[in-house]
Amino acid sequence: MIKLARRWWSYLTAKLTGQFNENADPKVQLEQAIIEAQEQHRRLKEQAANVIANQKQTEMRLDRKMEELEKINGNARQAILMAEDAAKAGDDAKATQYTSAAESFANRLIALEAEVEDLKQLHLDSTTHSDQAKAAVQQNSALLQKKLSERQKLLGQLDQAKMQEQMNKAMTQLNEQVGQDVPSMEEVRDKIERRYAKAKGSAELSEHSVEGSIAEIEEAARNTEAQARLSEIKAQLGIDSTPAPEVQAAPEAGGTVAEG
Repeated sequence: MIKLARRWWSYLTAKLTGQFNENADPKVQLEQAIIEAQEQHRRLKEQAANVIANQKQTEMRLDRKMEELEKINGNARQAILMAEDAAKAGDDAKATQYTSAAESFANRLIALEAEVEDLKQLHLDSTTHSDQAKAAVQQNSALLQKKLSERQKLLGQLDQAKMQEQMNKAMTQLNEQVGQDVPSMEEVRDKIERRYAKAKGSAELSEHSVEGSIAEIEEAARNTEAQARLSEIKAQLGIDSTPAPEVQAAPEAGGTVAEG
């Protein structure tokens, strides 16, 4: 039962995540990704700073121990010389005292030498880690700059995609019915073309039909009757309505007159 519940929860989480990513604004998600990358870089720099600080602290401790080692070494040498001088002078008490001090300095010297060796190894390791941290910060900084540059490119592509989507939507609406009472451009064009074609067809039928011929004959008869009436009116007015004879062209000068 527990296994089934876990599988169901994983499925539900994946489904909700997919729906969220599908409906989320890409511009907002891009800004979130950049902010997260900048935050990761900040944390990396803090960690690197701690590593470098540890290396610097180890270096300072090593320097102090080296100075102390040099000082103790000098004190041990001085104690030995003073013990020798006291022994030569026959002052056994002083010689014993200086010898005891020299032994204390020698013991301290041995302990310091061990500490110095440990600090040297620690300093070497911390220096390696410091160099690695610096390289990681530098590499991540270059990667962050690349992401910032890519963000500008993606934002430009996103704006172009939005404009293209708006253009596609507008073009689609031109070919679709806007509402139930508003026809599309295609429907209006088809309606006009049908009416135009019907009118042209009716005109052609009128030109070649019997009714058209009868109308043409009647119009010709009316024109003949009108001409006859005009001739009658001219005769009443004493106007000769006979067409004038054609005048022949005069022969050219010097030419031969044809016989009658």
